Amino acid sequence: MAERDWVPAMENIARESGAILMEHFRRRVKIEYKGDVDLVTVADRASEELIVRRIRERWPAHNILGEEGTRSEQGSDYRWYVDPLDGTTNFAHSYPVFCVSLALEYRDERIAGVVYDPTRDEMFSAEKGSGAFLNGQRASVSKTANLAECLVATGFPSHKRHKNPNIHFYHQLTLRTHGVRRAGSAALDLANVASGRFDGFWEFNLNPWDTAAGVLLVEEAGGRVSGFDGGAFRIDSRETLASNSLIHQDLLREFDAIFHGRDLDPLPSPVAYAQDRKS
Repeated sequence: MAERDWVPAMENIARESGAILMEHFRRRVKIEYKGDVDLVTVADRASEELIVRRIRERWPAHNILGEEGTRSEQGSDYRWYVDPLDGTTNFAHSYPVFCVSLALEYRDERIAGVVYDPTRDEMFSAEKGSGAFLNGQRASVSKTANLAECLVATGFPSHKRHKNPNIHFYHQLTLRTHGVRRAGSAALDLANVASGRFDGFWEFNLNPWDTAAGVLLVEEAGGRVSGFDGGAFRIDSRETLASNSLIHQDLLREFDAIFHGRDLDPLPSPVAYAQDRKS
């Protein structure tokens, strides 16, 4: 690798991108729809254009994979994963939970990543083998080992929700943890596992640009990331289970039980609830 200290440059790019997002956020930007409910804003496009331009200025031969359509394959050993605005739905509705996520891969191994929350000016960063950091201070996963005491997070897809089984996982894990949060930004959820705010996180059908930086953050902060079966995490697996490592086996057992329909608590009936209200 020709360059060792990637993070400072990545942080500068992410901050510049975050400033663009905040400028548009304050103006309540125009919304466009990619599909039925999968939306994009002018801010997404402006942010990605800035990021891609900065990467090409400094590393013109690198491959780039961006959420908003950038596909640059030049035969390089390096690949960038760019999510210029993770949390677009939140952003479009003026809900201040969103971020910029950048990750760099070298020969199929992620070596550096940053997740920047411009609303709180929080910069999460990691380099392979050097640990994870939040605003320059070392970050580490939580030490909670009892699943019942854990706060965990998840997310739901913006489209094809009728084909996604996550509501069952949400229900079961709500009953078996201290709570489940659904904030709307997978990259920030992973960063919050890395910083010990969440004890675990899972989501179905995420894309490489959603997870590349956040997974590295969790691993460098002492956590564990796997597929839903406990196998090694793969950037193309579309199954992401992250934790502080202490509760990982418990989460895997819960997932196995849910997938096999064991010990499932039934969802309460709204009809029965309505009848009880009247009695």
